[in-house]
Amino acid sequence: MKNKRHLSFAAREQLAGYAFLAPWIIGFLTVTLYPVLYSVAMSFSAVKITGSSIKLSWRGLYYYDQALNVDPGFTIDLGKTLFFIFCFTPVIVVLSLIVSVLLNNKFRGRGIFRAIYFFPVIIMSGPVISTLLSKYTVSFSDAIPQIYEFLNSLPDTLKSPSVYILDNIILIMWFSGVQILIFLAGLQKINPNLYEAAAIDGAGTWEKFWKITLPHTKTLAVICTLYTIIDLANYSNNAVNQRITTRIFDDAGRIYSLSSAMSWIVFIVIMLIIGAVWLLFYLFSREKSK
Repeated sequence: MKNKRHLSFAAREQLAGYAFLAPWIIGFLTVTLYPVLYSVAMSFSAVKITGSSIKLSWRGLYYYDQALNVDPGFTIDLGKTLFFIFCFTPVIVVLSLIVSVLLNNKFRGRGIFRAIYFFPVIIMSGPVISTLLSKYTVSFSDAIPQIYEFLNSLPDTLKSPSVYILDNIILIMWFSGVQILIFLAGLQKINPNLYEAAAIDGAGTWEKFWKITLPHTKTLAVICTLYTIIDLANYSNNAVNQRITTRIFDDAGRIYSLSSAMSWIVFIVIMLIIGAVWLLFYLFSREKSK
């Protein structure tokens, strides 16, 4: 009989992962890579559009200097976007974990509640959410003024982000749909016997959450945090993205070079934030494992 070599479970899992990634990798290499590299070239060059071609003239870091030191609004809008990301990200991740824990419990109509919560994430495009936020959002300052009275009594370092989060609570809920699904998938992987054994030992709901649920969702929290940062950075209505878009069509013409330079500055800043967040999670996990 011929010897048959069987792949290990880990190898099959890796192949399945590569199979899921393959469409994205192929699409990136064939469709996205060239525009990305071309935008890099545009950020270092002056663009002249003629009737038959696009000509690039090397200008070095000129447009990066224009974005950072000459354009007065870019750094301000970049700061607004970073404030938007820093305020929203922890709230979205924590809210997603709490909602996923609630939806993971066994109760009548659980599937319907899951569909109701996630359905708006599917149907709400950019224009839809913009209309909702501009016309139909709840004003907590009018409905529950006591909350704002309490927040106004706090120091500015706590008051500003708290009020900002309350004023954008619908947007936060809209951004949390994918993260809830990720946490739900992870929660369903936890062996129920762990909870039963903990209950036999006298552990309550709070102890089960901190000793079982939270450690098993630590990796998912990293994924959701990084995904949320990227998702918020790509939100078309944040301040810096609106500035980049409008700069292409301003009164001086189509300034592709300046917009490309702005885009790459934002990309570098976001990558630094992602690297810092990943490093914090890595150091925190090492401290816990000691």
